[in-house]
Amino acid sequence: MALSIFRRAPQFWERRGPTSLLLLPLAYLYGCILRVRKLFFDLDIMRPKPAPVPIIIVGNIRVGGTGKTPIVIAITERLNQLGWKPAIISRGYGSSTQNHPLQVKSSSDPSIVGDEPVLIAKRTHDQFPIWVFPKRQQSIRALLKQSPNVNVIISDDGLQHTGLARWPAREGGRDIEFVVRDGRGEGNRFLLPAGPLREHATRERDATLFTAKDSAHKIGQQEEYFQGRRAFSLFSHLGSAYQLINPNNHQTLSQIADTYLPNKITAVAALGNPQRFFDDLLQQGIAGKCISLPDHATFTPEFFEKLNAQCILITEKDAVKCAAIHDERIWVVPLSLSLPDNLAEWLQSILQRPD
Repeated sequence: MALSIFRRAPQFWERRGPTSLLLLPLAYLYGCILRVRKLFFDLDIMRPKPAPVPIIIVGNIRVGGTGKTPIVIAITERLNQLGWKPAIISRGYGSSTQNHPLQVKSSSDPSIVGDEPVLIAKRTHDQFPIWVFPKRQQSIRALLKQSPNVNVIISDDGLQHTGLARWPAREGGRDIEFVVRDGRGEGNRFLLPAGPLREHATRERDATLFTAKDSAHKIGQQEEYFQGRRAFSLFSHLGSAYQLINPNNHQTLSQIADTYLPNKITAVAALGNPQRFFDDLLQQGIAGKCISLPDHATFTPEFFEKLNAQCILITEKDAVKCAAIHDERIWVVPLSLSLPDNLAEWLQSILQRPD
């Protein structure tokens, strides 16, 4: 609901002011709804049946992207290296209306299943089962029926999805809840619609995953609601760009910076936090025009034709929606992320607990 109203995060979410204070009564009402829903869940009135395999939820309490998808990919690949048989479920945000779970392949239409699941399928070369549906319990049943050897499921988002039962690690269980936090933090720390939070920043979590570039020192200087929580700092990096119409044609970012004048480069991003992409490019020496679009926005050939640029840089998430666009100026910049060893070891220890 919040994302359909605010396709682009409003500025008043970042700091407290007249607009956010005016919306506080609605935020209070939203908070009451959250408390009632949690009460029903705690009383087992709404508690669904848990999944037969451990669930790892990678989510956020802030509306909009915080960099969850690269983390989902990294966790899935690392667990596979450790001998697990992982699979992935997602709501498939940005997809068309569905009435049943759908399996995602790299060739799937992102307008039907969502852009992020298709990106995950492409990055993992269809190695792992990926299913999408807003009702994640139904996705789990369909997934396990199709792939009964799966023994751990990673959920791309879902912290606020009460239909996804879990026995979290902090309570002695094998399910794990991650809260992903980027450089924007929690903004003004108000609930929707006065602020960007889908639930209070004090929500319980098994661990916090920091994705901000300067997050290393923050783990030792956490806000009060992070005190005593397990926290990990994750670092991502941009790889060599590849041409959209010819993925075998690569250029390093330094080559692009040396080849084109800054006023001939345009970076385009339809992300929850597009500034993160632009800042990463700038750190690689690429300066130019930056165009930020609402998260999950679609693209047309006409959009790119109007850009006065010799080189257009886009993200892999946006590239999956540009399959029908044949513009030799468009280059895709991949982003990769690796898990720290202590996080992988902790995951392994939780998943190996007796059922």
